[in-house]
Amino acid sequence: MAKNTVGVVGSGTMGAGIAHVFALAGHQVILVDLRKELLDRALAGISANLERQVKKQAITAAQKDAGLAALRTATDPAALAPCSLVIEAVSENAGVKKQVLKQIEAAVSAECIIATNTSTISVSELASSLGTPRRFIGMHFMNPVPVMQLVEVVSALQTGPEVTAAVEAAAKAIGKTPVLVKDSPGFVLNRLLIPMINEAVCALDSGVASAEAIDACMKLGANHPMGPLALADLIGLDICLNIMEVLHADFGDPKYRPCPLLRRMVAAGRLGRKTGSGFFAY
Repeated sequence: MAKNTVGVVGSGTMGAGIAHVFALAGHQVILVDLRKELLDRALAGISANLERQVKKQAITAAQKDAGLAALRTATDPAALAPCSLVIEAVSENAGVKKQVLKQIEAAVSAECIIATNTSTISVSELASSLGTPRRFIGMHFMNPVPVMQLVEVVSALQTGPEVTAAVEAAAKAIGKTPVLVKDSPGFVLNRLLIPMINEAVCALDSGVASAEAIDACMKLGANHPMGPLALADLIGLDICLNIMEVLHADFGDPKYRPCPLLRRMVAAGRLGRKTGSGFFAY
């Protein structure tokens, strides 16, 4: 993909991370959200993360400055008009996403590719909300986006093969590794990862071992860089629960039943790092 203008709609953790990597790779990036204060917070976070990369000597100060200069923000989706690719990264709610996708489609040219960063919702279902579903696709980035290499490229039943090829190339051009997967609940990573986390929560709930011991077993015995319970805290327990509920509902298989302790933790507001308390304290 040439150095074109890329739009990102949604300035939360994922949207800001996606904007970060495209701007750093030399694209002009338009970051869109409902309110200016959300965009200002996202820009501050991107600047801090770029500075962290400079300190680690992963990038130069000049690259940081160029990346920030390539970013602009807007509260009106009409600003997306010059984009050749727009990635939706709003909240994981099908109704909200469909509404936003319609706004994006109304703002961009007929040639613009529209992608979603969904981790749980059917890409084919989202595509059906568009007038031109052939240009729609899933680009599931991992958190934290600037660090993680994987992008699951998820073609809807309606996606044109040329769109899949273009998005695969775009992911490679920003230094990511695209993996083509089918539109199935949880795709690949979350279908494997989140049930593992859920089983770790079940082991904790039944008293098999402490949280520290469970994580130590997976780190030392399976060579995982982070234990499943610490990883759940990083992802967010509410997100883990949501993914388990989607898997359980879509497959109808009891092996995907969310652990009762996971439900209790979410109900108590102990969501992990973002609330300062989960399976561990922060």
